[in-house]
Amino acid sequence: MGVLDFAGGTVVHISAGYAALAGAVVLGRRKSHVKKEEEKPVNIPYVLLGTGLLWFGWFGFNAGSSLEANTLAVEAFINTNLASSSAMMAWILLDVAKGRKITALGACIGAVVGLVAITPAAGFVSYGPSILIGVIASIVSNYAVHFKNTKATLDDTLDVFPCHGLGGIVGMILTAVFAVKGGLITGETTLFVNHLIALVIVSVFTFCGSWVLYKITNMITPLRVSERDEERGLDISQHNESIFEEELAEV
Repeated sequence: MGVLDFAGGTVVHISAGYAALAGAVVLGRRKSHVKKEEEKPVNIPYVLLGTGLLWFGWFGFNAGSSLEANTLAVEAFINTNLASSSAMMAWILLDVAKGRKITALGACIGAVVGLVAITPAAGFVSYGPSILIGVIASIVSNYAVHFKNTKATLDDTLDVFPCHGLGGIVGMILTAVFAVKGGLITGETTLFVNHLIALVIVSVFTFCGSWVLYKITNMITPLRVSERDEERGLDISQHNESIFEEELAEV
């Protein structure tokens, strides 16, 4: 169909988002989620470390998709950094505009959303559009995360669909808009229409396929832990490990 996907934004991130959405639907909500108990980050320094590792690794993921050490790899490298940086700043500024506090966690989420969004476009767009892609994806995901947390009943623990799923969708669509060759911005519509068709195909295939696989697996072995294990927490009930010494002392 001629769909542009430089480093796997469609087949990786959109697929992951819909698979996570199907998983959340099949598993249902945790008790703590039903009670709307607040969940605080456990270790912000580790979040920052993980984000840094992701950001660095993503250069290999995107630039490496050129399969050569050439000009295209350099362009993908720069686009990756621009999109992630702009998405991080957009997330922070939007939080400020909405009266929320600036957080390291929010900055990290924004950066990852930018990385997700630029993945399909990294080698097909110029530097200006890469910044726009990061900003737009960050705004969409930010609103989606806060909608999910305040109004929706979906228990997507790590916000995989709002961030990876929607970030990937925004990136895929905007790739067809800003692509240097054949993009909507050049006046051509074929690529854009093909991207929309591919988006529908991937979304339906991944969500439905994942839902079926979850159901089959659940018939073989229950996916959801017992209520007692859920209350104790999976670190303790499944692994007998915890960063909190008092929890281990109770085991």
